[in-house]
Amino acid sequence: MRFKGLDLNLLVALEALLEGASVSQAAKRLHLSQPAVSASLRRLREWFGDPLLAANGKGLMLTPYALRLKPQLAELLAQIDAFASQPAQFDPARTQRRFRIAMSDFLVSVLLRPLTSEIALRAPGIELDIVTPDDSSVELLDRGEIDLMIVPQDFVSPRNPSRLLFEENHVVAGWSGSPLMQAPLTLDVFASAGHVSVRLGQIVRLTFAEAQLRALGINRREEIIVPAFTMVPDLLVGTDRLAIMHERLARLAARRSEIAIAPLPVPFPPMREMVQYHRARTDDAGLRWLLREIDAVIAADGSASHAD
Repeated sequence: MRFKGLDLNLLVALEALLEGASVSQAAKRLHLSQPAVSASLRRLREWFGDPLLAANGKGLMLTPYALRLKPQLAELLAQIDAFASQPAQFDPARTQRRFRIAMSDFLVSVLLRPLTSEIALRAPGIELDIVTPDDSSVELLDRGEIDLMIVPQDFVSPRNPSRLLFEENHVVAGWSGSPLMQAPLTLDVFASAGHVSVRLGQIVRLTFAEAQLRALGINRREEIIVPAFTMVPDLLVGTDRLAIMHERLARLAARRSEIAIAPLPVPFPPMREMVQYHRARTDDAGLRWLLREIDAVIAADGSASHAD
């Protein structure tokens, strides 16, 4: 299919080429041969009058012109995807659709179970594909490869709309048999204890709790660092270690194992958990329906402050 002489299929090839700056990687992503992708690159170079990918040692790098094209292309393809995927009407009971959502394992534990139970009853044809937020999440959202991203406020993209989903408090968690949890927890005891902490992504990103501690100038003795919030409780049981946990996740852990909860010895602001979607999908009826279902689950849980 051509638009003003441009083969629109070349735009998909161009996105793959600009994403990895590699013909071989683009071929693998597109499930095409390298000669076929090389031929597409030649046609794209002719159309735009620019090399797009230039030699850089043993590899390739994007030209300045290609760097300017990349965000425009991501926006264009996201808009095309939103345009092509929206039905004239959305009927939850009959629709067959997959929503890809970036959310942490904390949210999987406290939000996903009631949400999937409701969806199974009202919309059995809907599938939820959950991915862990990481360093590439914002870029995936910009390209329209994820439908929703639910993350703390500091992690949202300024290029797409977002709104407050709920606010979450933090608490200190520890083994119920630990002497540290038998008396009011002071800042000195908190700081001198061994801790289990969480780091997210391949590029180390501070969690909300860690960022707050650093802002307060509090250093912890981190004995164990894990990549997921739900790994923390098991590493507390039978030890004198402490951890800062989301309150709802900590209370869930306390119902399931020997976990005790104490207030933080320093003031923490509530964590603002935001939901974000691509600006081209503002009028997506299916996405709006899913957001209403998420809001309903949160409204039914009195342990978090829900935003209208």
